Amino acid sequence: MPETSKLSEYLKPENLQKLARMEIIARLVVEGFITGMHKSPHRGFSVEFAEHRQYVPGDEIRHINWKAFARSDRYYIKQYEEETNLRGYILLDCSASMSYQSNGSVSKLFYGKCLAAALSYLMLQQQDSAGLITFDSAVKTYLPPRANPTHLKAILHQIDEAKIGKETSLSNIFHDLAERIKKRGLIIIISDLFDNIKDIMSGLTHFRHKKHEVLIFQVLDPDELTFPFRSWTMFNNLENDGHKLLTEPQRIRAAYLRSLNGFVAELRRGCGQKRIDFEQLNTRVPFDTALAAYLANRMS
Repeated sequence: MPETSKLSEYLKPENLQKLARMEIIARLVVEGFITGMHKSPHRGFSVEFAEHRQYVPGDEIRHINWKAFARSDRYYIKQYEEETNLRGYILLDCSASMSYQSNGSVSKLFYGKCLAAALSYLMLQQQDSAGLITFDSAVKTYLPPRANPTHLKAILHQIDEAKIGKETSLSNIFHDLAERIKKRGLIIIISDLFDNIKDIMSGLTHFRHKKHEVLIFQVLDPDELTFPFRSWTMFNNLENDGHKLLTEPQRIRAAYLRSLNGFVAELRRGCGQKRIDFEQLNTRVPFDTALAAYLANRMS
């Protein structure tokens, strides 16, 4: 069996769920993705190089182009469009609705954890800064972005420790973080985005007003996307204890799908207007495929 086929087997969500450590998962996802690509995906995160200028006292030595020095015997500094490397803030939704898991799939939270781990690994591999924020009704973990390779262990530990929490108000979380995050960066949101759409867009607009770039992974379960239920079913509101509904699914399936598709279409439209990348992910789809779609959008 070719190596890429073996990696594809490992990258199936149900197989990754058997692994104990987020570091192993992150490596498998990223290395498996790179194996299947002709070009390195790292350019999807990179700060663009602009030009060289001659070194002056006070410049950081780490920006010296040593190849240019070898050719000219002069010190030149690489200038970038940003003074520092990219700062990535990964926002992982740990609210109760992220616990949903259909048969043959993994929970939305576990899928989100794998995405967060892989993205952190990617950014730190190329010396960009990565940070992690977990939240439900409030911010639970806040690890500021750092480019130190040892920071990966801290991020992966917090991802591994993240537990399902309470209900959430995405708008309040987004507004809070937009004010708290002072330095311009890349905001990566991993969530099912189940909230009032006007409130969501208000929070996302706040991020854009602060000059952040925003990328969204909407993580949904196959049941949520297709509503396959047939017989009488008791539905529990995961973010409202005690709220249950017994119904015949086939009578409401068409209305549910219209509502879901309308909700997603409005999200896409709003994100498009704000120049926010939006990717909808199915928890039954392998993680390398999800990353490929994301990075393809970034590089197009």
